[in-house]
Amino acid sequence: MINYIVTSVFCLWATLLAPSFLHTQGQSGSQPRSNAPESSAPRQTSVVTEPIILETPTGKLFGALELPKSSAPLPVALIVAGSGPTDRNGNSPAVPGANNSLKYLAEGLAAQGIASVRYDKRGVAESIKAATSQSELRFETYIDDAVLWGKQLRADKRFSSVIIIGHSEGSLIGMVAAQKIGADAFISIAGAGRPLPQVLLEQLKRNLPADLQSQAEMIVKSLSEGKIVEDVPPALGGALFRRSIQPYLISQFRYDPAKEIAKLSIPVLIAQGTTDIQVPAQDAKLLAQAKPSASLLMIEGMNHVLKEAPAEQDKQMKSYTDPSLPIAPKLIEGINGFIKAIKK
Repeated sequence: MINYIVTSVFCLWATLLAPSFLHTQGQSGSQPRSNAPESSAPRQTSVVTEPIILETPTGKLFGALELPKSSAPLPVALIVAGSGPTDRNGNSPAVPGANNSLKYLAEGLAAQGIASVRYDKRGVAESIKAATSQSELRFETYIDDAVLWGKQLRADKRFSSVIIIGHSEGSLIGMVAAQKIGADAFISIAGAGRPLPQVLLEQLKRNLPADLQSQAEMIVKSLSEGKIVEDVPPALGGALFRRSIQPYLISQFRYDPAKEIAKLSIPVLIAQGTTDIQVPAQDAKLLAQAKPSASLLMIEGMNHVLKEAPAEQDKQMKSYTDPSLPIAPKLIEGINGFIKAIKK
C-alpha cells in the first residue's frame, strides 16, 4: 500500500508526502535538479530571464523573473507551485521526466507583455538549503514565503500591479497570501474547492482496504481537531500520517478554500481543465459558488499539468513527463485577457 501511495502521481494527497520528501532532501544534501529542457518555441528577443532571490529569516529562495522589455511599468504575476517537491518549472524529482508546465506558463505570459516570477519552494532544487526540519514545517511556511515574494515585487518600481497565480495546492497558498499583501488580482488554476480532509478521505476510500479506511477516518478526524495521533498503523504511518508530519497536516487542515476565496475583494479568475484527473471540474465550480464575482474559465481538454490530454489516466502519463508538449493555448489567452482587463 505504501508503495502505491508513493508512486501514484495522480493523487491529490501527494501533498502529504511533501514535508517528508523535503526533509529527506535537506538532510541528505542532495543537489538541485538541473534545469529542465528548454521550450521548443523560439524565445522572444523582447523578453529576458533574470535570476531573482528572496532573502528569508531561514535562508534564500531562488527563482526566475521573466521580464518583457518595456519603458513603462508592467503587471507581474507571482506563480505559486503545487504540492510536493515541485520546482519553479512545475517539475518534481518524484516523477521521471519533466512537464515544464509553469515554465511554459511564464513564457506564454511574457510573450503577451506580462512579467512573472516563479520560484523553487524552500527545500526544493536551488532553494534546498532553506529547508526546515520536517517537524517544524507548517502550511503557513509556504504562505509566508509567498507573502514575502509579493512584498518584494510590490516594492519593485518596474511593476504596475501584482497578481498571484496559484496552481493546485498553490491555489490555496496563493489566495491566503493575496489577502495578506493586498494583491491586485488572484488566479486559481486547478485549485481544490474543498478542505483537504474531505478530499483526502474521498481518495482513501477509493484506495484503501476497509479495515484501514476506518482507522484513517479516525486519524483524519483527530488531526482536524488539532490532536496529534501517537498510535498510527504501520501501513498508514510510513508515508501518510507519520508523527513528524502531523503538525504540518494539522496546519493545512484548518483552511477551507471556499472560505478563503470568499474573503478576497479583488478580481478573481478560476481556471480549470475538463480532463484534470487530480482536481475534478466540480472543485472549480465550488470555488466559483463561493466567490460569485469571480470569472470561471473551463478549458476543454486541459489536464492538471496544463496540457491537452484525454481524460483516461493511462493516456495522461506522457503529458506529465514530456517537455515537448506545450500547455493549452486557451489558458494563456484567458489569463492574458483577465490581467489586461484589470483596472489600475
